Amino acid sequence: MVPVAWACRTGGHEVLVASPPALADTAARTGLPVASVGHDVDAVAVFRQIASTPSPSPSASPSPSAGGPRPKRGGPRVLGLLATLAEAMVDDLIVLARRWGADLIVFEPTAFAGPAAAAVLGIPAVRHLYGVDLMSAAGDFLRDALAPLRARLGLDELDVYGAATVDPCPDGMQAEAPSPRLPVRYVPYNGPGAPPVLPPPDGRPRVCVTWGTTLSRLDPAFFLTGQVARAIGDLDVEPVLAVTPGQRTLLGPLPPGTRVVESAPLHLLLPTCDAVVAHGGAGTSLTGVAYGLPQLLVTRLPDHVRHAAGLAGAGAGITVEASKAEPRVIRERLAELLSDPSYRAAAERLRRETHDRPSPDRVVTDIERLVSAAR
Repeated sequence: MVPVAWACRTGGHEVLVASPPALADTAARTGLPVASVGHDVDAVAVFRQIASTPSPSPSASPSPSAGGPRPKRGGPRVLGLLATLAEAMVDDLIVLARRWGADLIVFEPTAFAGPAAAAVLGIPAVRHLYGVDLMSAAGDFLRDALAPLRARLGLDELDVYGAATVDPCPDGMQAEAPSPRLPVRYVPYNGPGAPPVLPPPDGRPRVCVTWGTTLSRLDPAFFLTGQVARAIGDLDVEPVLAVTPGQRTLLGPLPPGTRVVESAPLHLLLPTCDAVVAHGGAGTSLTGVAYGLPQLLVTRLPDHVRHAAGLAGAGAGITVEASKAEPRVIRERLAELLSDPSYRAAAERLRRETHDRPSPDRVVTDIERLVSAAR
């Protein structure tokens, strides 16, 4: 959401980021004004339980654009958590937006305090996706989960999809949006940091291995970067492991020649790489798409399954269920990804599609029209 928020601000609009207290420091590092609302909810326990449940096989999961059933593992727990998060934020958000004089609330697709507060205040809400539309097929279930919140706020209806959906995900990966779509170019925002210091590529494929920031916090056993490095140690590749300082101690012994970079923004690392091995998180996946890289995605959480299925459905990646990610499987799938040119060609098609989408400043113009019409 950061590039669109900055495009609004550089376009002359006032922007305020509202977040739970635990995210205030992260939000402040964007350089945008920030206000804490509500109280924190411990979501880690819920996602730890979900991550410990075997996931459906990615091969049995349809591409998001193909229709059909969606993976349902963890669904009731996730919906209950999202309702709890909305309850935790909504009252303070209403007060903040009213005092600040907000004309619009832009919300990420699981932050339902956003559209609820907008409905109370009589202003439009715009949904901002961060990858494959995870909520597109959950409308009826969301209405049930949010019914107590809607009733408490005195709302007859609550549009959980907003007046429009800002969508940075290429059409080739995306599910059908339940509200008017505003396509936007995915501009990677991976946080602050310096470019990694690496030698020039030596002719071997340079493979970035990264596992995001969530799974290691749920359980160190879910952090597979070191295992992947050992699994591919005998392939003729140059592995580069992108980790946080706290993750480095989880790597274990590494094969000779393995490079480790700490706190390197992916958009500064991936232009030098030939492929990505990762967990299927939206930020990692779409940053890889932005640079036309084929990806091997080892999935555990339901949203990672969906993101990975979108990439594989577009022909730009291979998915492996985390519980089946034996070293032999990882090695064979990565060798396939690097040797079959169709994966790189599909990844390049997604890169071109991403680049051809409207820039954030053009999307701000669409949002301005929407707010003007609402007035």
